[in-house]
Amino acid sequence: MRAIVTGQVGMDKKEYLQKVVQLAGQRAAGGGADLQLYNLGDRMYAEASDVKPGRILDLPISRLKALRRAAMKDVNRASEGQKDVILNTHATFRWRHGLFPAFDFDQLTEFKPDVVICLLDNIEVVHARLHEEHTSDATLKDLMVWREEEIMASELAAQALGIPNEFYVVSRGRHADTIETTYRLICRPEFRKVYPSFPMTHVEKLPDVLRVIDRFRADLAEKFVSFDPGDVDEKILLDRAIEAAREGQDFVHVETGSFFGGQKNLQVPVRQVLDIAGDVDGQIYARDFQMVRQSDMIVSLVPNLPDGSPGLSSGVERELQHAFDHGREVYVVWHPQKNPSPFITETATRWFRTVEEAMAHFEEAGMFPATNLFGH
Repeated sequence: MRAIVTGQVGMDKKEYLQKVVQLAGQRAAGGGADLQLYNLGDRMYAEASDVKPGRILDLPISRLKALRRAAMKDVNRASEGQKDVILNTHATFRWRHGLFPAFDFDQLTEFKPDVVICLLDNIEVVHARLHEEHTSDATLKDLMVWREEEIMASELAAQALGIPNEFYVVSRGRHADTIETTYRLICRPEFRKVYPSFPMTHVEKLPDVLRVIDRFRADLAEKFVSFDPGDVDEKILLDRAIEAAREGQDFVHVETGSFFGGQKNLQVPVRQVLDIAGDVDGQIYARDFQMVRQSDMIVSLVPNLPDGSPGLSSGVERELQHAFDHGREVYVVWHPQKNPSPFITETATRWFRTVEEAMAHFEEAGMFPATNLFGH
C-alpha cells in the first residue's frame, strides 16, 4: 500500500519507519513487500544545503513552502508506479510562525495514497526528543495541543483524499512490537484489526494481574493488527506527578523504553505535567474511541482481582459500549467465577472464560491469515 505517515516534530518518525522498512525487507524473502521510504524532511534539507540541521522550521514560510513543494515533486516522481511506499511527512507545524500546514493537497493527491497513519508517542518522550534536536521552548502543554492538531489535520487529509476509512492513529509507544503494527497496516492488509481493552490505572500496583494482562496483549498483537491503548500511558505519568506534588517533589522520573537512543531516564517537571491534566484525560477519551472505531473488533479482558471481584473499569465498559454502538464485533474474556451481567453479555458478540478459548475461536472462525505471520 501507499502510505502517508504523519506525526508531530519530536516523534523521530524516520528512525521508527526505517525499522518498519527493515522488517519488510526481512519478510520480503518469504514473499513479503518491497517497501520504500521517502523522508520529505531529508529531501527538503537536501534542497537547502545552507540550512543547519534542526533549523529548517526557522526559515520564512515562503521559502519553507517552496522547499516542500520541490521535495514533494521529487517524491512523486521517484515513487511513481511503486506499490508499497511510505511518505514520511507532517500534517501541521506549530513553530515561531504559529500554526501552519505541512503539505499541499494537490501533491498529496498526486501521490495517490491508500492509507494515512498518524503516529503518536508519550508526550514526555516527544518533549525530550524535541529539545535534543531543536532549539525550542515548547512545553508539554504546547505539544499536547500540537498533537491534537496533527491528528485532526491528518484525518481531514484522509477524508479529502477519499479514504476516510483508511485513517489510523498508531501509538509508537515504548515497545518494538508497534513496528509490527505499522508494517502490517501497510504491507499486510489481510490482517484483521483489533482493539485490546483492559483495565489500566487501578491495576498498576497488582503485578500478578498485570502479568495476565500483558500476556493477553501479547497474544492479540501476535495474531492481529493491534491498536493497544497501553502504548501511550500518560495517565500513569499524571498520577505520578500528582503523588510527587503531594510529596513536595519538583520532578517525576520516567523510563523511556528502547526507542529513545536506548533506555533513558527522564526528569519531567511536575508543574508541566499538572498543567496538562485536562488534556491527558480528554485525549485518552478521544484517542481510545478513535482506535475502537478504526478496528474490526474489540476484545476485552476482565481479570479476576485479588479480592475475587471483576477488574472491570469504567473505561472498559465505555469502550465495549462504543464498539457495540459503532457496529464492531465485541468479544469479552471474563476471568471471575461469577458470570458477567447482562450489560456485558447482551452487547457482546461472544464471551469466553479464558484467552486461550477466545484465540481458539478466532482461529476456527478464520480470523488469522492463512500464510505464516512472520514469513519464516
